[in-house]
Amino acid sequence: MHLHLDAIGGVAGDMFIASVLDAFPDLRDGMLAAIRDAGLPGDIGLALVDHRDHALAGARFQVDEKNHRGAEHHRHTSFSQIRSMIERAPLDAAVRDRAIAIFTLLAQAEAKVHGATAEEVSFHELGEWDSIADIVGAAWLIERLQPATWSVGPLPQGRGGVKTAHGWLPVPAPATALLLEGFELVDDGVAGERVTPTGAAILRHLRADRSRGRESLRLMCSGTGFGTKTFPGLSNCLRLLALEEARAATESDRVSQLEFEVDDQTPEDLAIALDRLRAHPSVIDVVQTPVFGKKGRIAAHIRILADPGDLENVIEACFTETATLGVRHQVIERRKLKRSQRTVQAGGRNVRVKVASRPLAGSAKAEADDLLNLSGGRNERERLRRAAESAALDKDDE
Repeated sequence: MHLHLDAIGGVAGDMFIASVLDAFPDLRDGMLAAIRDAGLPGDIGLALVDHRDHALAGARFQVDEKNHRGAEHHRHTSFSQIRSMIERAPLDAAVRDRAIAIFTLLAQAEAKVHGATAEEVSFHELGEWDSIADIVGAAWLIERLQPATWSVGPLPQGRGGVKTAHGWLPVPAPATALLLEGFELVDDGVAGERVTPTGAAILRHLRADRSRGRESLRLMCSGTGFGTKTFPGLSNCLRLLALEEARAATESDRVSQLEFEVDDQTPEDLAIALDRLRAHPSVIDVVQTPVFGKKGRIAAHIRILADPGDLENVIEACFTETATLGVRHQVIERRKLKRSQRTVQAGGRNVRVKVASRPLAGSAKAEADDLLNLSGGRNERERLRRAAESAALDKDDE
């Protein structure tokens, strides 16, 4: 699965969570439980709520601290304190490692901005419970969606400044700018902080590819996550597209390809000869096409696919059944769709149907020999064929 992020309004931790859960709502309860396990006090509310603005509908992830009565206040929380808290939490090891890795990216960026070490960094806004919930929740979702790959479109640069514990800072904030190095930024003319430090750290942790190719992908579902800010004439949302490869299920093998021309065998006898070659246990397929040979003679070009392990016997059968004096052959690679044959009931009779796995949907083909001896003519054969193929595809979906 591949997950692509469109930063329409921007990227923040809560927007990331809301976009993922809007696309995969069944992950909500597990994520909320993981956030509680990380040490979030029970009187802090967590909720995923429906949200709509002037143009779009989606979800918002909310962390409500208004009823929190804890003695400690999470402003000016050191990186080492947060890391220690997460290390002690009863989280899955992989989720714990991801959460610490995201916080470490933030600490390293803040340390570089302020000329300190990561261990010396104290988080201000990022020390609040909502940021801890965002990062732990994002870590749980990323791990749960493994082994997905991620990409992100151009990110809005924003304009103006943002108020922080260090005073007014230009946007992107200095630590955010460090985390976004290598990502494509675009100035859409809308002011404000568009990518938060938490959002930038999540993108950096994901190693979100900025230059995916144009391979064929099928859209499975999408999600829209809203942030708390509002922008004039613009939805402050992050959209997630969940995609999967549209390639068909295929398998590879090697076959012998044999070719020759015949210009001195009657059509009646050649038809018999080719039927006998098709019946050979090592022959996969026989194709006949008209060609012009020497002296302008009409000839038949014969191409045979056969099992490479029995090549000599197939060549001998070609010389036995036809008037050719030589056979060209080579071993070639073949890619074929995975397919199966099943027998279904249709019109009161058993019909064999070949079912193949194609890029967008399965296909089915009824065996023509099983449609013989129908009294209704072509219309009846067509009706029975469609009924058998539909039944085979329905059975394949079970």
